[in-house]
Amino acid sequence: MKQKNHIAGLYLRLSQEDERQGESLSIDNQRHILIKYAEENGFEIYDEYIDDGVSGTTFDRSQVQRLLDDAKTGVINTIIVKDLSRFGRNYIEVGQ
Repeated sequence: MKQKNHIAGLYLRLSQEDERQGESLSIDNQRHILIKYAEENGFEIYDEYIDDGVSGTTFDRSQVQRLLDDAKTGVINTIIVKDLSRFGRNYIEVGQ
């Protein structure tokens, strides 16, 4: 049986509050971490979804909505984020 490819969307987010915490949360740093993880674990990267300067307290973010649409329609089958706080601050909503 042929193994299904792991097609990943990389989600990156930086809020204005994060910018004060420095380089460790920067978009470039997140990108480096996610690409390295994807490559080391055999994921094909479909696209990057970047919400820059947007709070994680809401899911009303253009790129997170595009990411979720691509996941729901099967364009991607994996979402990779640096940590769950990048995806959203409401952990109940993130879990859904």
